Amino acid sequence: MSQLLNLFPPGSATDADGMLVIGGCRVDDLAAEFGTPVLVVAEDALRDRAREYAAELTSRWSNSRVVFASKAFPCTAVQRVMVQEGLGLDVAGGGEILTALKAGVDPALIVLHGNAKTTEEITMAVENGIGLVVVDGPDDVDRLEAIVPAGRTQDVLVRIIPGVTADTHAHVLTGHEGSKFGLAPAAASDLIRRIEHSSRVRMRGVHAHVGSQILQAQPLAEAVAPLAALGEFDIYDLGGGLGARYTWADQPPTVAEYLDVLIGAGREHLPPHAQIIIEPGRSMVATTAATIYRVVTVKRGQTTFVAVDGGMGDNLEVALFDQRFEAGIASRLDATEGETVTVVGRHCESGDILVDDVPLNAPRVDDLLAVPATGAYCYTMSNNYNGNRRIPVAFVASGTPTLVVRRETWDDLAARDVS
Repeated sequence: MSQLLNLFPPGSATDADGMLVIGGCRVDDLAAEFGTPVLVVAEDALRDRAREYAAELTSRWSNSRVVFASKAFPCTAVQRVMVQEGLGLDVAGGGEILTALKAGVDPALIVLHGNAKTTEEITMAVENGIGLVVVDGPDDVDRLEAIVPAGRTQDVLVRIIPGVTADTHAHVLTGHEGSKFGLAPAAASDLIRRIEHSSRVRMRGVHAHVGSQILQAQPLAEAVAPLAALGEFDIYDLGGGLGARYTWADQPPTVAEYLDVLIGAGREHLPPHAQIIIEPGRSMVATTAATIYRVVTVKRGQTTFVAVDGGMGDNLEVALFDQRFEAGIASRLDATEGETVTVVGRHCESGDILVDDVPLNAPRVDDLLAVPATGAYCYTMSNNYNGNRRIPVAFVASGTPTLVVRRETWDDLAARDVS
């Protein structure tokens, strides 16, 4: 039981009757109050992770900033926690700009990303005083020069392709040659020279991002030297990418171990007066949350299928990235005497599998099934497939649950119909 329990948010426990408790709240009580599926976030764990990142970075490089990659969990309440803990926000689209501002962030602490920023998004950034726009190519500069009013300037970073290929799923690699993100160093140098002569766009630094769910620190540090080779700047944004622990086999570096390697490379290659920005996302939020489902059917045969009331509508990580999760029956997490099953969702796709070959302790209809480490990208990519209503998000802390995102209603699903 302790092995599975360790994958749930820090501080999770089991009650006297065996029921899983997250943030001091029994998950059967949460299911009764909010229904299922429900995404449960341990607020104290989230805050602790933000503080850990900030403290570990500033202790190694004083002129530095942690910017949460909002795309990992673009929920206003999550962004607000990051803002309250002193972090900036990385946004990747108009909706994330709006929720970041709603969360109360100082616009100067926002970093805007995107390989295909629209005129509308760049206008939003300029009008709201966003601190840094990461330009992905000349077209971004064209739009900025057309939108920034006379007499003003917009600070920018230039994103480069560092030529680093890390060991992760191909769909979440971003720093390799041929990436759709950023520019090769030679093209980046040309754009930097152009920006340095612009009256409305101000060159502040460079940016690189190697990818996501990377379980070794060294590939992340290998992006530093290619940035340094482009010249001396005020800011070096080293991106994010550190992986999270989803299952027994995952052993990502600690934040301290990761930053020892990353900042070690910074000391070797970067000017000591420069500001370093990092953009953790997945590793900030993944293990601070869990999703609670209800078992709808159990079919025993050549394969035992345990079907729940959610699936790829609330967790696309499996179908898109082959991400492995674990699971347990919330009232009896100890699966040492369990049967090996395949947990599937309710959506009309054979690929709607949540966890394949997972041991569960005597699964039966109406059991609550708990899946840990669902804090990253599950909310982000939630969808309405098969008329699915997107699920609620509840914060839990000191035994008190707080609904921060309600479940969609049937009326919500038809709200955009005009005929």
